[in-house]
Amino acid sequence: MQILIAISIMALGAIVIGIALGYAAVKFKVEGDPLVEKIDAILPQTQCGQCGYPGCKPYAQAIAKGEVEINKCPPGGYDGMVKIAELLGKDISNISLVEEKPKQIAVIDEQNCIGCTLCIQACPVDAIVGAAKQMHTIIAADCTGCELCLAPCPVECIKMQVVPTTTKNWKWSFPAAENKKYIPIKPI
Repeated sequence: MQILIAISIMALGAIVIGIALGYAAVKFKVEGDPLVEKIDAILPQTQCGQCGYPGCKPYAQAIAKGEVEINKCPPGGYDGMVKIAELLGKDISNISLVEEKPKQIAVIDEQNCIGCTLCIQACPVDAIVGAAKQMHTIIAADCTGCELCLAPCPVECIKMQVVPTTTKNWKWSFPAAENKKYIPIKPI
């Protein structure tokens, strides 16, 4: 009998807490800006700070407010700039192109690594693994090439290496000339 009383008290408490949480979720709902969410989805999510903002979300918020141009994201490159311009309905002909770098990843010279963990702390995507006073290495598939791990390394054992173009990472490039007219090819 005492077990049934304990179970019913616990069930009643769970129901009361569930109702309170449901009410709080409706009452204190935070509305996000859908434009910011769409811009943030286009950005590459490297959180590298090359745009001058601490991450992709603050940069997306600044773009949505009109505080900054859409050409400040080197990892997003020309493709990202075009997608954001289409979303915002902006003409990109008068915007200077973003300085595109070839895709690169960090490589650690493991012979010289002293295991200080400063690079691990600096990496925004956790692409560096290792332990204190042990050799570190880069998970190439996770590295975004943001270069944030270079500056903290006291022995300069981290170098950036350009990723060679293969059939897996090759992309069509846009035409270089903006004023030339091109005839679209449509399949028959």
